[in-house]
Amino acid sequence: MHKSGFIAIVGRPNVGKSTLLNALIGQKIAITSTKPQTTRHRISGILSSEKYQMIFVDTPGMHKGKDLLNIQIDRLAVSSLRDVDLVMFVVDREMGKAEEIVIRYFKNLKIPVFLVINKIDQLINKQAIDQLIMSYLNEYPFAAYLPISALERTHLDKVLETIEQYLPEGPKYFPEDMKSDQSEAMIMSELVREKILYYTEQEVPHAVAVIIESIKENIEHNTVDVSALIMVERSSQKQILIGRGGEKMKRIGSEARQEINRLLDTKIHLTLWVKVKKDWRNRPRDLRSFGYGE
Repeated sequence: MHKSGFIAIVGRPNVGKSTLLNALIGQKIAITSTKPQTTRHRISGILSSEKYQMIFVDTPGMHKGKDLLNIQIDRLAVSSLRDVDLVMFVVDREMGKAEEIVIRYFKNLKIPVFLVINKIDQLINKQAIDQLIMSYLNEYPFAAYLPISALERTHLDKVLETIEQYLPEGPKYFPEDMKSDQSEAMIMSELVREKILYYTEQEVPHAVAVIIESIKENIEHNTVDVSALIMVERSSQKQILIGRGGEKMKRIGSEARQEINRLLDTKIHLTLWVKVKKDWRNRPRDLRSFGYGE
């Protein structure tokens, strides 16, 4: 008997969902950052064995967004609960209002929901873990409680064992060697955005979109020439992003190129451009053209 199924990874922003996805798959699938709302797309990571195929669906953090972009991102996260077989609700603190909002979306689900307590490496002792779990006991009939550290890959074997028990019988939906459903262009744009998240502060990271304009094979230099457009909302953000003498943009481009070369096992030449598009996060046409449409 072969088992397979789709497992949604949900929770509020910045609880470590993407770090967990990468740890479960065993390689980098989703970008990570300490900044909230890092994940903007629904990303699938695929883990295959002779006995099962688990398709983990990483989702944006569920939150009440103010601009149209974040409203649509939240809708995307909620819609990810449809047509999955299991749900992993990731938390890193005791029950609060943000967690209560997420749990509301479970009320009509008829599938197992696991409470995954992440970042236990930051908790003082087992008593602190038990206290955290106790705060959720009466909130929802969770199928299992799974304390882990995604960063240190602690107890992930228990997570996989538990999921396997609940997986339905099913076929292999993807080839065994396939790890993600993302296109190369999507991977490239996200890796560029990850470096921007790392090197910028305040409003700049959230006002950035990265669009891959062209990917061309350069036979003469045995490289792939990639041109990426970075959109911001204000001229001041563009200046911050470029940095004095273009230093910050050079660093972002260099580190993104190295990461892309490593993950895609290729050699690219990366060209970055920065353009101002006022208030693009609230314009439906811009959101669609940048890949964030509903």
